[in-house]
Amino acid sequence: MTAAKKKIAGSLVAAALVLGVAGCSSEEPGRDRGAGRNGPKQGAAAPEAPGRVLRLIGDGSTSYTGPQPNVRKAEKLKPGETPPQFVVFSWDGAGEDSQKLFSHFRRVGKEHNARMTYFLSGVYMLPEEKRELYTGPQHAPGRSDIGFGDLEGIRATATQIREAWLEGNEIGTHFNGHFCGPEGGVGTWSVEEWQSEIRQAKSFVKNWKSNSGLQQEKALPFDYDKELIGARTPCLEGQKNFMLTAQKLGFRYDSSGISKQKWPKKTDGLWDIPLQLVPIPGRAIETLSMDYNFMVNQSGTTSQGDPSQHAYWGNQLRDGLVQAFDRAYRGNRAPLIIGNHFESWNGGTYMRAIEETIKFVCVQKDVRCVPFRELVDWLDAQDPKHVDWMRTLDVGEAPKEGWARFLTAGPAPSRAPAAPPAPAGVTPADGQEQEGE
Repeated sequence: MTAAKKKIAGSLVAAALVLGVAGCSSEEPGRDRGAGRNGPKQGAAAPEAPGRVLRLIGDGSTSYTGPQPNVRKAEKLKPGETPPQFVVFSWDGAGEDSQKLFSHFRRVGKEHNARMTYFLSGVYMLPEEKRELYTGPQHAPGRSDIGFGDLEGIRATATQIREAWLEGNEIGTHFNGHFCGPEGGVGTWSVEEWQSEIRQAKSFVKNWKSNSGLQQEKALPFDYDKELIGARTPCLEGQKNFMLTAQKLGFRYDSSGISKQKWPKKTDGLWDIPLQLVPIPGRAIETLSMDYNFMVNQSGTTSQGDPSQHAYWGNQLRDGLVQAFDRAYRGNRAPLIIGNHFESWNGGTYMRAIEETIKFVCVQKDVRCVPFRELVDWLDAQDPKHVDWMRTLDVGEAPKEGWARFLTAGPAPSRAPAAPPAPAGVTPADGQEQEGE
């Protein structure tokens, strides 16, 4: 699968360059006692034998095993209560290959109470020899810009998906062929073409056993028609028509947009929860909160740039995300949305940086590192006018009169944005010379 994913980067370069210039307590989730801010409420009983198949679905690729374990029920803010600081770590095109990064970050998440969203690419569950089963809109059958799966990769990915879901993580979709650009890319697709792509993405997950012949493997422990409620589009293109399609198909959110660090809003009936512009320490610009965009701003069109800069570039990603976290945490408490890829770009420095970010932010007081599903559950549980009022707070701006008064009386007529404080204990690039603009 590694070779198949190499083509992802190329079609994103131009957009990322433009954007770059312009633009959780430490205990395991799910335990009855001490589950922490990120797990179920104290005293909540876990289902008996989590993951035990109660009913197979279709060909046995998926199944019903009861409610998902290790999730936290959404609660409405109490009077005078400060909103929690949500952080969502998400993975585009999630799949397990020889790098074993999916399984690695599952372990990191369990150690630091970070549950995440994995956007699975459907073609990773379809073997190469069955590639003709996929027809991407405006493309010939059997075409995919990220290739297809192999039996070892499909088996490993199914295992990781199964265990991730049982641990309280979310399985979303990154669709299939990852087509970008003006010639048949997702940004040119109609509502009807998006319907076809979504139907096929679901089909490859719901029928992975039949397509691969791996009938002896364990079923996935969820009904994918009900599990799938959100997505991120390839290259962040085609959001408008995708959202028009998704709302009709029961989706609840999309994370394909671009925005500042502000509270999300609903668009076309879906929560629009975009990636965000965050600082690049040492430079006078911001870029998207995604490993790929940092890479393009650092090493340009090559994914393996100057080895002497790898550590610096990774530190720059980590410190930019920590600065973004800090200005939200001490300011408007807008959810921090972070996008990643299971890739070894620039020597794997971004994977190290994301791991260090998880270890730093997810153990802070009142922080919840959760999947998108839990964030939208929480948003839906709130008084809509409170979410609207929180959207009036600018980046890094805390309510001058305090959260209790702000949420009770609504926003004051005007407030000057507060300058975000520098994060404590994190240096911009571990003593290396900073790059200026």
